[in-house]
Amino acid sequence: MRADRLLSIVLLLQTNRQLTSRALAERLEVSERTIHRDMEALSVSGIPVVAERGSNGGWSLLGEYRTNLTGLNEAEIQSLFVTQPPKLLADLRLEKASEGALLKLLAALPAMYRQGAEQARRRIHIDTAGWSRQEESVPLLPVLQEAIWSERKLRFTYQRGPGCHDVEREVDPLGLVAKGSAWYLVAGVAGEVRSYRISRMSQAEVLDQQCAVPAGFDLAAYWGQSTTALKTARPNYLAQFRVSPDVFLRLRFAGRFARVGDTFEKDPDGWLRISVGFDVEDMAVEYALSFGSKLEVIEPRSLREKVIAAAKEVIEFYEAGKRRLDRGE
Repeated sequence: MRADRLLSIVLLLQTNRQLTSRALAERLEVSERTIHRDMEALSVSGIPVVAERGSNGGWSLLGEYRTNLTGLNEAEIQSLFVTQPPKLLADLRLEKASEGALLKLLAALPAMYRQGAEQARRRIHIDTAGWSRQEESVPLLPVLQEAIWSERKLRFTYQRGPGCHDVEREVDPLGLVAKGSAWYLVAGVAGEVRSYRISRMSQAEVLDQQCAVPAGFDLAAYWGQSTTALKTARPNYLAQFRVSPDVFLRLRFAGRFARVGDTFEKDPDGWLRISVGFDVEDMAVEYALSFGSKLEVIEPRSLREKVIAAAKEVIEFYEAGKRRLDRGE
């Protein structure tokens, strides 16, 4: 409805101080011509909207004009009361603040909207944890929050994987992302934007230098593009191996097309259980054979059988060669 859009324009200008016609049109999903007509309507109704021309121009509210109208409709109110993931709020130390804010909002609502808000809170629950995923410890999350809020550089120690040496990174923190029950820091380093799993950080400190945030950086857009690229690059054939710690560090370099996964588990013997991706099954067979008795195929069973068959062929080949040598052929 146009009335809702007009109110949205006022609130957007109140929050952002100045926006171009194009920015408003994109946010409200209308044409720039519609925005110009809406501005005329707001001006006629007494809202002091002004336009500043030029490359740095745009629409703004005159002086310190503010409105106390919220204009929330019933669906918007219900969206605010949908249960927020409690673990994520707890990680950010915002669970008490969230509960208090919702109680205050509920008390301020007209009676006709309270029932819908309460239903949204009771009937919809969001659980970000998987069935078998272990909860990750993120004690350094408050330090990362501080760096992001203050827009200052961050230095931390990071473990790239079991058996790997820890590395130190100095980055420009750009945002935090919760994926399931895992937290990631998105940061700028060496001119690139990268993601770091927070549970792998052992130390972190906020530095005095201001961080550099790329112009127009959009955290949600970056994460969407990053996850899409990861899915596109995901290997077609996945295998699970049981690996001796003696050869673990060689896994990433043994096969050019082998992509070692991020999940690692140790069994009682100290061997690591890992997942590795390949383009085709034949590559997985060759990879498994290259480590001999230091690597065992766990899944899929068909790969295990093919590795056994290939190992037997190798033994038969050399035995036949030995017999030829013994006969002097």
